[in-house]
Amino acid sequence: MKQTLALRMGTQLSMTPQLQQAIRLMQLSAVELNLEIRQAIESNPMLELVEDDGADAVDGDEMAAEEPVDEVGSEDDGATESPDEESDYPDAADDPLADTAEEWDDLEAEADEVGSQAPDDAPQDIPDDLPVDVSWDDVYQPATPTDAGLAGGAADDDGFEERNGTGESLTGHLLWQLNLTSMSDRDRLAALAVIDSIDDDGMLRASIDDLLDALDPTLAYEADEMEAVLRRVQSFDPAGVGARDLPECLLRQLEQMPSDVPWRDQALSLVRDHFPTLANRDFATLARRAKLGADELVAVIALIQSLNPRPGATIGDAATEYVEPDVIVTKRRGRWTVDLNRENTPKVRVNGLYAGFIKPADSSADNQFLKDNLQEARWFLKNLEYRNETLLRVAGEIVKRQRGFLEHGEEAMQPLILADIAGAVDRHESTISRVTTRKYMDTPRGIFELKYFFSSHVNTANGGEVSSTAIRAVIRKLTAEEDPKKPLSDAKIADILREREIKVARRTVAKYRESLAIPPSNERRRLL
Repeated sequence: MKQTLALRMGTQLSMTPQLQQAIRLMQLSAVELNLEIRQAIESNPMLELVEDDGADAVDGDEMAAEEPVDEVGSEDDGATESPDEESDYPDAADDPLADTAEEWDDLEAEADEVGSQAPDDAPQDIPDDLPVDVSWDDVYQPATPTDAGLAGGAADDDGFEERNGTGESLTGHLLWQLNLTSMSDRDRLAALAVIDSIDDDGMLRASIDDLLDALDPTLAYEADEMEAVLRRVQSFDPAGVGARDLPECLLRQLEQMPSDVPWRDQALSLVRDHFPTLANRDFATLARRAKLGADELVAVIALIQSLNPRPGATIGDAATEYVEPDVIVTKRRGRWTVDLNRENTPKVRVNGLYAGFIKPADSSADNQFLKDNLQEARWFLKNLEYRNETLLRVAGEIVKRQRGFLEHGEEAMQPLILADIAGAVDRHESTISRVTTRKYMDTPRGIFELKYFFSSHVNTANGGEVSSTAIRAVIRKLTAEEDPKKPLSDAKIADILREREIKVARRTVAKYRESLAIPPSNERRRLL
């Protein structure tokens, strides 16, 4: 094969470290961002936490102008460099930050063509030099006001403390009880095989034959012996553990109840002898076969419904996940305002003492080390500011468009897609997708992920549009207010929606109902 030299022209997307950092910060949740900031402080000596509001720290309240979301406008926050600051790069051509804004624009254009996940915009106020003194631009404040309609006023940031609790696992809980149970070593091996086959819900997912196959053949264990050991394990806490199916789970819980519990015997009879009829909610047949009156049947079914079909779920080692809202929405003086949650992000700034050690004319390794870290610190602060500015602008635009939801609830939710917000805030859809993923908004109606406010639309009879979230809310309301003896079918719900000029097919109603975890009409039928 002959080797030749050839020239070839082409375009290639180049991801700078600063751009990669901006992308990473943009998609971090509040808890992850807190951890990222603290790791950056540990690795970069030029960054430090702002422990108190001293004279050298910028007060966000002084810069914040409270604006209602209704009147969002683009303002210049006055972030400028002091003209008297001495540059580390006398020659602008040698400054590595001089062409940053152009680099962002070029990368954005290329990213749109190749489908990159790079952000589509960047801060346009990157300084042309590296000052040796600390200015307000060296301080990152979580409450930096933007044109998203922020309101000032909040307490100092005290940091975020993660609280993770590790509980006991179901297997460990059963083994602890097994160690307190008196039985032979031979039976104990069989009990271990049973416990190993119990899932997190507390159900036994192996047959007797499977359990026998798991034992050493030299034990010559019999099926009736395994059944006896299984009953011993089923007597452990929680009640119903080790059951092979739902009826057995309910039976074991009823059997462990005191004998003087009202309707216990009737509930045992219903579950043991008439469970298929009970599952089909054929109450007329059930009352006739069990020889119970309507009121008696209601009491028996209420006792059965108080049982736990997943007894193992009450014991587990799953850590509790905490949601920290990124933005807070409040109504002030009759208007909705949006503000960053200052409590979940520490204040960080450039260390003025170390920055003052930099000598512009010094080319030593130590001085270059300080310069590099100062440059990285300033980029980190800029990317943090850009992330939160974008987050606030997106949240403010969402509140503008979903004011009906904040005022009246889910039924007033408006259709919204990423492209609508992207056009309003002048960002790419990929940026909107990143900034709304795992970001949460604290509203008077609860805490919601920003993604929650986006939904598709369904056409109405008069040519309008209604959000799918609003349709789900209507379906939930209709099923909650229906006659329990005659629940609404999917076709009937579709007819009711059509009467409200919402054109929805029966299969669409069924899809929305299933997404709300609402059972079909035959399973919703009740005696009362």
